[in-house]
Amino acid sequence: MKSAAESTAVLGLGTALPPFRIEQTETAQRLAEALKDHSDAMRWAKRIFKQCGVENRYTVLPELLQPADQCRYTPCTPAEDVPSTAERMAVFKREAVPLGLSAACEALQDSGVEPSAITHLITVSCTGQFLPGMDAVLAVELGLSREVTRIPLNFLGCAAGLKAIALASRFVKAEHSAKVLIVCVELCTLHLQASVEREQLYAASFFGDGASACVVGRTQLRDKGMFQLGEERSVLLPDYAEEMVWEVGDHGFDLYLSPNIPKRIGEGVPPLLKDWLDHAAPPGLWAIHPGGKGIVDALQDRLGLSEEQVAFSRGVLRQYGNMSSVTILFVLKEMRRKLDERKACEEEGIALAFGPGLTAELVRFRYLPSAGVTASVPLEDAYA
Repeated sequence: MKSAAESTAVLGLGTALPPFRIEQTETAQRLAEALKDHSDAMRWAKRIFKQCGVENRYTVLPELLQPADQCRYTPCTPAEDVPSTAERMAVFKREAVPLGLSAACEALQDSGVEPSAITHLITVSCTGQFLPGMDAVLAVELGLSREVTRIPLNFLGCAAGLKAIALASRFVKAEHSAKVLIVCVELCTLHLQASVEREQLYAASFFGDGASACVVGRTQLRDKGMFQLGEERSVLLPDYAEEMVWEVGDHGFDLYLSPNIPKRIGEGVPPLLKDWLDHAAPPGLWAIHPGGKGIVDALQDRLGLSEEQVAFSRGVLRQYGNMSSVTILFVLKEMRRKLDERKACEEEGIALAFGPGLTAELVRFRYLPSAGVTASVPLEDAYA
């Protein structure tokens, strides 16, 4: 990895959440009420809600906090009452921009970069679409240049946040004065299905809503730590295209997640990493997108990672659920906060995220402490 003076880095991070918190135990009870006439589905749902590693999530839909008989997104809702895709997209259009704006403002303030200095805007979402798009609206609301290069990344799934970071890094490497703002917004709960099918109940157990943002530019001296960006890799894992399917239906987007995904990732990713690292020792920092508890479990087992190394991913999953593309920036923000707090020394890391294809996105990074930090804290102490 290049020296700090000539490299790209994540200069600032921001996150935002909608106001309505879904508490997992209460949600499981409401779901059980809705499934009272489907005992097998009820037992299965209770088990998966308890085992999925999520305690809290957030949603833009206050309706999801209502009793089952007052919520149109719960199983057994009559088909004529279930919200249509058009209604769900109207909610997305109304709610996505304020969340994205909040996360973007925090990232800009954290980076110290003025909005007028942003040269590229990458917006990311797989849970909603409208035109003029979120990119155009945010550019105006944030006061970006009218000539800012706008790049929407849509329907790339959970991997898209890390894909955007890799793309931004390439822009900065090609044009040293470039400063790239990435804004991810996912409203996953808009697509909860009124179904008793296991696949839909599984998705209902751990997806949440949120927004995240970051600014990527040339490394600079600052009073906070940052993540210097290194080599990236994007790989399609062979023969797994049908393991993750996300299609537009009449009542939102229909999601299918194969129960084999953690196994496929556990089998396919470690050989990629071994080849990529050229048999060198693995890094100490791991920013794993918590697409589900099983994915984190599989990678921890196959890569021989400690509980401390996966603590950031598990913590984000526990407190916020899987927010699709948004989630990896939550993980990086929490990792930076903890490392800054402990005045940790420089440390190498790898970020990983996964999406339809199956696609594996990988980015190497290095945590750089703030300019004022002189302490050299061992990695194990940084996690204490």
